[in-house]
Amino acid sequence: MNNLNTKPKISVAWSGGKDSMLALHRVLQSGAYKVDHLHTVIDADLKRVGLHGVSEKLIDHQAASLGIPLEKLYLKASEGHQNYEQLMNAYFADLENEDFEGVLYGDIFLEDLKSYREKMLQHAGLTGYYPLWGEPTNKLIEEFIDAGYKTKVCAANAEFFKDEDLGKTIDRKFIEALTEKVDVCGENGEFHTFVYDGPMFSYPLSVDVKEVVSKEYSYNKKNDDGSIENIKSTFLFGELDF
Repeated sequence: MNNLNTKPKISVAWSGGKDSMLALHRVLQSGAYKVDHLHTVIDADLKRVGLHGVSEKLIDHQAASLGIPLEKLYLKASEGHQNYEQLMNAYFADLENEDFEGVLYGDIFLEDLKSYREKMLQHAGLTGYYPLWGEPTNKLIEEFIDAGYKTKVCAANAEFFKDEDLGKTIDRKFIEALTEKVDVCGENGEFHTFVYDGPMFSYPLSVDVKEVVSKEYSYNKKNDDGSIENIKSTFLFGELDF
């Protein structure tokens, strides 16, 4: 795609949270890639970012402060993954046609998710880049904090968190208070965050939680023995706003 004298052009899968922020930070610090833009999948009806529950306008402000173009991919709700796969396959095809090398992700250790991404990327002839992959999450969260980034909890599993935890800034006190069942980066989906300040921001986003709402999710989990277990989880969402 690109000749040997140019940096690989990539897009960044952007949730607005700490892991995608740290992945972006590392890549820009390395100078090895050309970050063309961020891309975010947004619920077409709710105008929010997936399980993060962050509003579209906050992602807009975040990208503006970072000074990086944002491409928004609007996803219509559906049963299963059909609509999502159609949306992403079309987007990846566009990237390939525009001489992109691949997509950057903030994934750390979820093998199934990585394999799922790789399958779709390879279909379009793209490469997945995972600068955080396989690293200890306790080291990554320390790196994130030490770099000067600040992030608030925007969504959390009610099994581990209470309403008053929504909107908290993740610092060492927050991490030390987590139970052993919660990964410090929330890599198993225990919590999600929204980054509001840091060295790459031209200005901080002064956001606070206006209200907390809860929603129950039901999904199937495949156990190690191959059996399928139906899981029900209640998630708390903090309505972040200026």
